[in-house]
Amino acid sequence: MSLVPDFELGLWNAWILITPLIVFWIGGVKFLFSKRMPETSLPSKRRDKILSNLLIITMFGSFIYSIFMPLKLGTIWFYVGLIVYLVGLVLIAITMINFATTTIDKPVTKGVYRYSRNPMFIGWFLLYFGIAIASVSWVYALITVFFIFISAYLSPYEEAITLRHYGKDYEEYMKRTPRWIGLPKSEKK
Repeated sequence: MSLVPDFELGLWNAWILITPLIVFWIGGVKFLFSKRMPETSLPSKRRDKILSNLLIITMFGSFIYSIFMPLKLGTIWFYVGLIVYLVGLVLIAITMINFATTTIDKPVTKGVYRYSRNPMFIGWFLLYFGIAIASVSWVYALITVFFIFISAYLSPYEEAITLRHYGKDYEEYMKRTPRWIGLPKSEKK
């Protein structure tokens, strides 16, 4: 890993790994999540708006940067990164299936949502971290850390919207399910 990031146009660059992410993002946001989530406005606090917009700009910037970021094919970095990436990709696919198979009038609490209230974020983190490893890119590692901090800051805002929309069902789910990852607390009857 050098201080100056690799920057070359090539067929075997990280764009190959970003393409499924773009498809998931477009498919998820446009067709799956927009039907489930209530109509909301952007965050009302100035700082939250700035962070939300910065997250989106960074995400699109990372998509463009991936076109010029070569993968380190044939190295241990590539194979380890690919494994981490694939775990993230599978996790995102499972979260989308959980969303698609849950009725709109109920919060998603099954599947991977039993172990995390934010498995989609975790999948994105793993994807980005896998790309950072596979391309040995400190820029992508920095982007991953940035996503983690902003998502940790903004996830309570997203949960407040979901809580207003689903009420007591979501409140009970929040009490028994960790925000990030862990074993669910048993339900008291």
